[in-house]
Amino acid sequence: MKQATAQVIWKKACKHLESVLHPDVYERWIAVIEAHDLEDQALTLAVDNDFYQTWLEENYLPLIRDALTAVDGDSYTISFVVQPRASKQDPEASAPRRRTIRERLRKPHIEGALNSKFTFDRFIVGSSNNFAHAASLAVAQAPARAYNPLFIYGDVGLGKTHLMQAIGHHVLGSARASVCYMSSETMLNEYISALQNRSLVSFRKKYRNTDLLLIDDIHFLAGKERIQEEFFHTFNALFDSHKQIVMTSDRPASEIAGLEQRLVSRFEWGLVTELEPPDFETRVAILRNKQEQADADVDDEIIQFIAEHVRSNIRRLEGALVRALSYASLTGRDLTIDTLRYLLRDALDTEETEDLSLEGIQKVVAEHYDIRLADMTSTRRPRSIAVPRQVAMYLCRTLTPASLPDIANAFSKTHATVLHAYRSVDSRMEVDTDLRGSVSTLARRLGRSLPAHVDG
Repeated sequence: MKQATAQVIWKKACKHLESVLHPDVYERWIAVIEAHDLEDQALTLAVDNDFYQTWLEENYLPLIRDALTAVDGDSYTISFVVQPRASKQDPEASAPRRRTIRERLRKPHIEGALNSKFTFDRFIVGSSNNFAHAASLAVAQAPARAYNPLFIYGDVGLGKTHLMQAIGHHVLGSARASVCYMSSETMLNEYISALQNRSLVSFRKKYRNTDLLLIDDIHFLAGKERIQEEFFHTFNALFDSHKQIVMTSDRPASEIAGLEQRLVSRFEWGLVTELEPPDFETRVAILRNKQEQADADVDDEIIQFIAEHVRSNIRRLEGALVRALSYASLTGRDLTIDTLRYLLRDALDTEETEDLSLEGIQKVVAEHYDIRLADMTSTRRPRSIAVPRQVAMYLCRTLTPASLPDIANAFSKTHATVLHAYRSVDSRMEVDTDLRGSVSTLARRLGRSLPAHVDG
């Protein structure tokens, strides 16, 4: 009865949402949701996978809540449960299909080597990568049905290859599938060899007769016309055969100079997702995970020092901990902060010389105070937003060489407003130890030391 009531209410809400949303948006994100349960004013909705749950919670939850209020007059709390829609398949499609002898004898097959450590359960999820992780998991659970192609981009050492190979491991472990994993440089070298040896047929068979194609560092194809032509046809062959394609790059496809527009367009057909540098909490979790793998004891202050000062990528972060653990193991000495500063001097110097952007400061401050990044540039003035905004302006003025007009432009404010914010925070920190502590903590998380005083 409760489920029936939930279905009635949800059906009404869907009609309302269909009337206010673009048809494509409604079909992609709302029509796939099912009513699951209703307990008092708590409505549970069922979705296909974790990715849908994350996306809906972050983008459509207020709209869904408003729609329910509009059609029923009551306020509801909404939660999601992951429940694949097997029951929605038609009987003929869901019935077991008689497989051919070739299919029954077929075994999982991999072209290229996958790192055994690059699995989903060893990927540390945080706010900087949860969307890319959820998208990758959705693709792994439903190849060529969730998002095709999947295009993951981000700087070096943030986990692109890890997520891509995790998809490969998952597909190999759950289906009789063939997987092809290659870097684009390897693919180019094989293509050149195939041209020289007149073996293009074999080359094409390798890349087109696969269930899952994983191509790392696709930006390497930029400016290379013949391999782009070849990959264009490979992409079409796989896509038309409903085979999954996953690519990684160090930048969005639209920003890869020398990449043909027809490829840019195809790379954006499915889902494009970015990996960002890990936030402080995620960096701590990554270091703790690495520590557990090494079966080593490390003091909290050592973990926090590394997390605060090595921020740019995961590879460098883990490398810093490995260097510290190796020193302690080989010398038999305890790790101290001074020792760590000496051991990691090269890495710390590199981090210090990297530019600290105004947007980067805004993101860290917004995260610290649990407000939206958009609040940094909004005209809203409640104290819960005004204070974090002023703190962010203060840190921009204190920790970067940016001019007052540049900072004002970043916050959509006047330079007089920025100067007032700076002076206000500076004076209040002299009497407000909590504010001083918060600002000092933020400065450390940004990898900087807070000066005793900075002239306005």
